[in-house]
Amino acid sequence: MTGASDGDPNRTPRNETPWESSPRYPDRRIRSLDPSFDRYRLMNAGVEKLAGGTRWGEGPVWFGAHRCLLWSDIPNNRILRWDEETGGVTVFRRPSNFANGNTRDREGRLVTCEHGARRVTRTEHDGRITVIADGHEGRRLNSPNDVVVKSDGTIWFTDPLFGILGDYEGDTAESERPMAVYRADPARGTLAVVAEGINAPNGLAFSPDESLLYIVESRAEPRRIVACAVRGDGTLGEPRPFITTAPGETPDGFRLDEAGNLWCGWGMGEGMDGVRVFNSAGAPIGQIDLPERAANVAFGGRHRNRLFMAGSRSLYSVFVHTRGCAGG
Repeated sequence: MTGASDGDPNRTPRNETPWESSPRYPDRRIRSLDPSFDRYRLMNAGVEKLAGGTRWGEGPVWFGAHRCLLWSDIPNNRILRWDEETGGVTVFRRPSNFANGNTRDREGRLVTCEHGARRVTRTEHDGRITVIADGHEGRRLNSPNDVVVKSDGTIWFTDPLFGILGDYEGDTAESERPMAVYRADPARGTLAVVAEGINAPNGLAFSPDESLLYIVESRAEPRRIVACAVRGDGTLGEPRPFITTAPGETPDGFRLDEAGNLWCGWGMGEGMDGVRVFNSAGAPIGQIDLPERAANVAFGGRHRNRLFMAGSRSLYSVFVHTRGCAGG
């Protein structure tokens, strides 16, 4: 596999992002934008590069039973697997139907958004693939992008146009439905639109108590993250602005920790690329600098205290003094 076969993440193959581990602690790449972030930093933990060689890394998800992380390499039409024990990287699935976002359901099964097939699928424990959603009201979905699973087993995902706008991350096609956020209930076999009118919905995640659903509005000007109240009947309240970005800043995928902080893939440009951390009030409190844009993140490891960051060309991680929410 390109950029990962030698098992040395500090080596820089041709056309790959240069990387040098921090020679000392604390790692200067981990920055407090507010003193409240200090409690989440570990003095003797630095940013590590785990793998390289992707064209556009996305959708990391941790599987504790296997001590591994899966993540998508969309343009290369594959899902990769990083093994915690060996540090090795292998191909988990190719072709992947240009898979993008991934998560686990509450039974430990992989749930995947597929640009190419314009659907959301679940990989059963025996390897069979079950289609969760591929259309609504007789029309095909656009290109499901990111996905989360609520504690009741329902599957929530965004459906922008990105995967059908060209032939790099999917296949060029006409849109048949407005961009939207959906809620699928596999137990009942239902699929419902829970939010429309959000301009290119992208990353999404629940608050720790699942009372709020945060959604990236990736084509708003300026770009922003909105928050929607989650009602008891599974519908959403009206989106309200939660985080509004500065010019040039681009949020993508994100996950929350148990304290309600949002750890967001961020870019694009020097000084912005990496992960931006916001508290539960929407104020920026921390930054993890990377030499490339981070598209998405996931918490993993034995205690869910290791943040995995899918950069454009590489996979990174850092241990932090908090734990990710279950189900993220």
